[in-house]
Amino acid sequence: MAGRVQGCFQMLFEGVTKPAPLCAILFARRRDWAEGSLSMEFQDKILKCIDCGADFVFTAGEQLFFHDKAFRNEPKRCKACKAKRVAVLGAVPRGNHRGGFSKVETRTTCSQCGKETTVPFRPTQGRPVFCRECFQQRREAATA
Repeated sequence: MAGRVQGCFQMLFEGVTKPAPLCAILFARRRDWAEGSLSMEFQDKILKCIDCGADFVFTAGEQLFFHDKAFRNEPKRCKACKAKRVAVLGAVPRGNHRGGFSKVETRTTCSQCGKETTVPFRPTQGRPVFCRECFQQRREAATA
């Protein structure tokens, strides 16, 4: 990374008009800092969760992340309520998954036996969804 940053500053001094994406971020930060519009002094804030009403801390680090990602709104839910909401909606919170893909698991009801099951995809409306046992039975019947 240090070599790339050094290369970015070399491009800056050479007057390159279309820098690489990382360089563009560094140039923007440098310009903002020079203009005095970049305030890197974030302080922890106490926010109130809209679901449970509990107070939670919006840390300075989280605020910096929101600033870097250009998120305009502060979080509305505490971590526990956010995790609960994600679980109800059927999505898995994004983490460091291999290849950058997040695994989606959705709770649904088997179209054949009516048993509640979890499937590794988002079901399409109008198409049947089967539990593992019913899916295996259909597969065996199709090959027989």
